[in-house]
Amino acid sequence: MIKPEQVILSGDTAETGSNRLETVLETESATLFGSPTPRICTPLNDLPSRGFEIIDLAAELKQELMPWQKFVMEHAHKVKPDGRWATPTVCTTVARQNGKSYLMNIRILAGLFLWDESIQIGSAHRLSTSFEQFRHLERLIEGSDFLSKQVKRIRRRHGEEEIETTLGTRFMIRASGSAARGISAPSTLHLDELREMKDMETFASLRYTLMAAKNPMVIGYTNAGESTSLILNQLRERALAAIAGADDSEIGYFEWSAPTDVISLENATYSNPALGHTINVGNIKSVLNDDPSVVMTEVMCRWVQTITGVVDAEKWKECGDPEIDLDPDKLTWLAIDVTPDRKQAALVAAQKLGSEDFVVKLLHTWSNDLHLDDRAIANDIAPYCRKYPLEYLLYSQRAAGSIATRLRPAGIPIYDMDSSYPQSCDELLGSINSGRLKHRNQGELTAQILSAVKFPRGDAGWVIGRRGQAPVCAAVATALVTHFATRPETDIDILVG
Repeated sequence: MIKPEQVILSGDTAETGSNRLETVLETESATLFGSPTPRICTPLNDLPSRGFEIIDLAAELKQELMPWQKFVMEHAHKVKPDGRWATPTVCTTVARQNGKSYLMNIRILAGLFLWDESIQIGSAHRLSTSFEQFRHLERLIEGSDFLSKQVKRIRRRHGEEEIETTLGTRFMIRASGSAARGISAPSTLHLDELREMKDMETFASLRYTLMAAKNPMVIGYTNAGESTSLILNQLRERALAAIAGADDSEIGYFEWSAPTDVISLENATYSNPALGHTINVGNIKSVLNDDPSVVMTEVMCRWVQTITGVVDAEKWKECGDPEIDLDPDKLTWLAIDVTPDRKQAALVAAQKLGSEDFVVKLLHTWSNDLHLDDRAIANDIAPYCRKYPLEYLLYSQRAAGSIATRLRPAGIPIYDMDSSYPQSCDELLGSINSGRLKHRNQGELTAQILSAVKFPRGDAGWVIGRRGQAPVCAAVATALVTHFATRPETDIDILVG
């Protein structure tokens, strides 16, 4: 670093010029550091910690941990008087490129070479992620005579990489949850990118392999998630309950995240603890104007409804107007849609407000953990069809055909939208972005709209799809009614000349 007094200026320099140079140097040399402690953290305790052994190991490898990593290692590895882990379930949530990977690898090395952990399993959503982690682990071992001399063998079979030491300890990669079945009593489970784990089956197949272990530990490493991040969201909710006073001391949760949804450098200091250590402040500034939903999760480490969803959250918010409502005397379109697993359904209505604008409203939702009753749904829909001057009840034959056909004998006009569905999705997005669609700020409708993602269909076409288990049937139904609500009053929609 160049100090102001070390700068030699040729010729006569005015005092103002000298001051200006020192000011520039002072600004450039000033370092902004990320927070060394998590914003959200389960209650800490005064038990002894084996985490200091990991910190010392990193120092011996000349790979000193950053303050935030030392914090996690210390508090995640507290031990009870009987020697068992105080928090056998641990989750660390922090923004991208802050050192989660190294944190995981140094913990794996401790289990292999310091703690006699018989079997450790590493798993990630993408096999390529696990493989890259394994290669990094190899490089750490190869760079240390102390470690490399204790390696018995390294297996490099794609999807089943494994390290075995002369101590008899092993670390292995497993490409999926089912691949861990049959492994005898592993001691530690490392779950990278936990936010991508979207079903309980995969997690359970890994988690419950630890049941016979003497001192098991499950460790998750992740960025912020979304509505479909099932396992991460469950752990976070459990942690928040513990923070609020619930009797649960078995979880250690450490989250570095921005305190608000404002995308700013100040907020980024809370979510990027490596800032000033391995992350340059200029790198943070350069991405703050990228796609907000991506920046919110990747940089601010804030939860969003769906990453890279169809609908921009701000645009949808701008369409909200809690004062508007349906008029029982206006021409109305209703739409019913059902999720593919037949467990949830939604009914949405739309009416024109003028020549361009229109209002949509979520009228009814259905949910059943086993299977919805088509007849019961049809009976619930019928009163809505009689309450408003209905032109059509819109539906997809593939999703809600069995419901709609029950209403036809009652004289309710139904209309199959399968052929017009891709067009209606485009019309929905255009109506939101232009502000022509109006809604009443209903929480469930908002959640489902923001959970929708694009699924390609045909040449350059797309339809609304969902990620994981988050329902989007209300979003699909909204698209169906939008098709009619945006229908031009005459056959001539655009006049030229």
